[in-house]
Amino acid sequence: MAAESVNHGRRRFLTASTVVVGGIGGVFAAVPFFSAWKPSARAVAAGAPVTVDIGKLKVGEQLLVAWRKKPVFIVRRSEEMLATLPGENARLKDPDSQVEDQQPAFAQNVHRSLRPDILVLVGSCTHLGCSPKLNAEVRPEPWDSEWKGGYYCPCHNSRFDLAGRVYDGSPAPTNLVVPPYRFVDDHTVVVGEMEGAA
Repeated sequence: MAAESVNHGRRRFLTASTVVVGGIGGVFAAVPFFSAWKPSARAVAAGAPVTVDIGKLKVGEQLLVAWRKKPVFIVRRSEEMLATLPGENARLKDPDSQVEDQQPAFAQNVHRSLRPDILVLVGSCTHLGCSPKLNAEVRPEPWDSEWKGGYYCPCHNSRFDLAGRVYDGSPAPTNLVVPPYRFVDDHTVVVGEMEGAA
C-alpha cells in the first residue's frame, strides 16, 4: 500500500514537471514565431517619412525623392505658373479635387498644396503608374496646342496641369496623388507625415 502511494506522488510530480517544462518550451518556440510577424527594419524604413531640403530648389525646378518605393515630385512654382491654374478648370476632369483619396484635406484647393509655391505629388500616373514628365513652359506642344505647363505622360498621353489635376480626354481617371507631408521650416519638407505628427 505504501509503495502505491509513493508511486502516485511520484507520478504527479513527473506529470507536473513535464507540463512546466513543456510550457516553457512552448514560450521559447512562440517568441521567434511571433517576432517573425514584426516588419523588418528595412520594411519600416521603406515606409518611413522622408525629410527633404528644398532650400536650393529654384523656381520652375523639380526635385525627385523616393517615399514608400514611389517617386515623389517637389516643384517650386512661380506666380506666373500659379496664375494659369484657375483658367484651366473648364478643361479638367476634377478641377475642384473632389476625389477625396487623391489628396489630404489641406490640399483640396486650386494649387493642391499647403504653400502655393511648393507642389508635392506622387510621380505615378493614375492610369497605369508610368512616370509623367514636367513640361513647365507655357507654349504649344504636340499633345496640346493650348498647353499652359504641367505634366505629360508619354506612355499613353495623359496630361496634368501644374497642380497635378488631370485634363479631360486623358486616359488617367483621376488627378495625381498628393501624399501626406508637412513643412518643418521654410526650407524643409517631410514627406509621409502631416502637421501635428512628431
